[in-house]
Amino acid sequence: MVQKSEKIWFDGRLVPWDEANVHVLTHTLHYGAGVFEGIRAYECADGGSAVFRLEDHIRRLLDSAHILGLTVPFDKDELVEACVEVLKVNGFSSGYLRPLVFIGTGAMGVHPGDNPIRVAIAAWQWGAYLGEEALEKGIRVRTSSFTRHHVNVMMTKAKACGNYVNSVLAKVEAVKDGYNEALMLDTQGFVSEASGENIFIVRDEAIKTTPLTSVLPGITRNSIMALAAELGYEVLEQLFTRDELYIADEAFFSGTAAEVTPIREVDHRTIGQGKAGPVTRLLQQEFFKIVKGENPDYASWLHRYEI
Repeated sequence: MVQKSEKIWFDGRLVPWDEANVHVLTHTLHYGAGVFEGIRAYECADGGSAVFRLEDHIRRLLDSAHILGLTVPFDKDELVEACVEVLKVNGFSSGYLRPLVFIGTGAMGVHPGDNPIRVAIAAWQWGAYLGEEALEKGIRVRTSSFTRHHVNVMMTKAKACGNYVNSVLAKVEAVKDGYNEALMLDTQGFVSEASGENIFIVRDEAIKTTPLTSVLPGITRNSIMALAAELGYEVLEQLFTRDELYIADEAFFSGTAAEVTPIREVDHRTIGQGKAGPVTRLLQQEFFKIVKGENPDYASWLHRYEI
C-alpha cells in the first residue's frame, strides 16, 4: 500500500495529499495517453540524502512526453527542483518519487484537442518492490502468455501510462499462478523484459542483457552496465532466448523499484544455484554503495539534498 504523505506537487504548487484530485472525465484516465517516472531517493552513509540519477529520469520523462506529442508546461530544471521540494516538504530523507504528465479535461474522444497538459509529482516511503527477502534469496518467475509490445504498435521508448496495461495483465497472471514476477517475450519470441524491470543473465561471468529493441531504456539498467564494465565484466547487449535464460549461471532484474533483484527460478527451472550468485551479489553490493554515496566515482549520479 502507498503510504500517505503530507503534500503533492500539482501544476506548480504544493497541495495537501487529499486535495490532489482530478475529474472522472480526465482524458488520460480514459485513453492512457500520459507518461510517468519512478525515481528513488536514498539516505546516504554520511547522514545526508540523494536522489539517484534525478536529471536522467526527468530527461526521460520529457522525452516520453515528446514521443507522445505532449507539451509539458514546465522545463527540466523546474521539474528537478519540484522533485526535491516534494521530498523536503514531506520530510523524506529517502523515498520514492512519481512524476506524472497527463491530459486533463475538455474534449472527450480519442483526439484530446486542446485539453490542458497537467503535471503532478508525488512522493512516498517505499521499501523493496519485490520484498526485502527477494533481494537476498531471489524470486520465482514465469514466462507470460502476453507478448511485449511490437515497436510500431506502442512506443516502447516512452514510459507511457497506456503501455502498462500489457504489464498489468502479465503481472496479475503471474501472481495468480503463484509467481513473483512475469517474464515477457518480444514479438519474435526472444526475451524482452519483465512487467516493470529489465533483465540480465550471467554465463561464465559474461553478462548479457536485451538490447534496446522492445525494451524501455532503463536508467538502472544503464547504471548496472556501466558498473559491471568497470568491475571488469564483459557486458553484451544481445538478443537471447528463454532456454538460454534457463541455463544461465545467474539471472537478475534491474529497475528503480526492483533495484537489483536475483531470479532463482523461471518456469519451474532453477537458475544456477537457486539463489543470488556471486556476480549478482557483487553488483547488488556495489550498486547500493553508489546510491548511498559510498563510491565517490559515481557522485555525479546523486542529486544531494538536505531535509
